[in-house]
Amino acid sequence: MDPKVKLELERLRADDPLGRSEDPFADFREVLLLGLEHRFRYRHSLGKSSRFFLALEEGVLLATRCERCGRVWLPPRPVCPNDLQVTRWTELSGKGTLESWTLCPRAPHYARTGEPYLLAYVALEGVSTLFLHQLRGVGPDALQHGMELHAVFGNEPVDHPLERFWFEPLEL
Repeated sequence: MDPKVKLELERLRADDPLGRSEDPFADFREVLLLGLEHRFRYRHSLGKSSRFFLALEEGVLLATRCERCGRVWLPPRPVCPNDLQVTRWTELSGKGTLESWTLCPRAPHYARTGEPYLLAYVALEGVSTLFLHQLRGVGPDALQHGMELHAVFGNEPVDHPLERFWFEPLEL
């Protein structure tokens, strides 16, 4: 029989998770799975974090610092979550160490890089938080906790400012 719905993947029957003898949702247990791809464009304001993204275009990595408690936040936060004080911008060196990583079998749809895609939690010098971002220039077998990394800025035009930079090992 030819499918009438091209995007149909599978038809399933879901059991009552409570195992009731009289299932009030018995008529709703047939499940149709579709393979859908949603693509849409919308305007998105980067709001109070806009300066961070504008600086990336210039090859500068910024964070925010709370003048009261001294914590430095990346991703930047306009208000310190510790004491609710307005933060101030501070420039970072871009140097840090590898704390953790994961190997993603698929790159995000917006990424203009090969697969597999390495994501790393980086402890940047002077920053109180870890920053999750792409790691390039090294294979997963060569990664070590504490490996020294630095931010590298590309020169090619990108769709999103976060694609302007990534981390690479200082030395291999």
